[in-house]
Amino acid sequence: MKMLKRISYAERAALCTNRIAQRLFSLLTEKETNLALSADVTTCAALLELADKLGPEICILKTHVDILTDFTSELTKQLVSLAEKHHFLIFEDRKFADIGNTVKHQYQQGVYHIADWADIVNAHSLPGPGIISGLAEVGLPKQRGLLLLAEMSSAGNLITSDYVQKTLRMAEQFPEFVLGFIAQKKISADPWWLYMTPGVQLTEGKDTLGQQYVTPAKAIGENQSDIIIVGRGILQAKDPQSEAQKYRQAGWEAYCAGLK
Repeated sequence: MKMLKRISYAERAALCTNRIAQRLFSLLTEKETNLALSADVTTCAALLELADKLGPEICILKTHVDILTDFTSELTKQLVSLAEKHHFLIFEDRKFADIGNTVKHQYQQGVYHIADWADIVNAHSLPGPGIISGLAEVGLPKQRGLLLLAEMSSAGNLITSDYVQKTLRMAEQFPEFVLGFIAQKKISADPWWLYMTPGVQLTEGKDTLGQQYVTPAKAIGENQSDIIIVGRGILQAKDPQSEAQKYRQAGWEAYCAGLK
């Protein structure tokens, strides 16, 4: 795909018909951060502490509520309150991967009632367009948005270039609900899609379980992603707040450099 000249988040917000994409592009501009925190902790207290302390630095808080050992519905109420306080969106990294009827219930019901509090969720495109239709039945009335997993950062994953393009074609069928992609790089010249890249650290490398890391400069600059997702690079730091500020600055500088 031929890369076109980069345009600003604000300009892209004006081109979006997807409400969550509009809201997120505007938030990036107003808050001057493209940092998403992957808050993979196992207690409600730890999650709420991170959301409150690091909320001023981030545009998105990415959660995995199914790893919490003490989940209650009160947690999600407090998360929504902190999101309003610090001006960030909540992304539940559920990775739905079943038929439409099943994911509809997983999204709306069960223990977590994800659709009631998560602005954004994500899904694999492997099951076909029915998965998007099922999720949209629940999410659209609540003005939620969906990211499709177009690429992954783990070594040896089975995603091919053909799979990526079919995922893009699928997204194009649901522009009112799909706001963009989890991807390692930009996959379309259309400016209204939003890209979030996981596996970001200040230095490149990999962990013992196959996760491959890229830098903010590579993710945002070279690969033209929009938002960097950082977890352990911040959570395992001696001073997570100070480290989050470093990632925020690195991501924003890479975005600004790309506009020049």
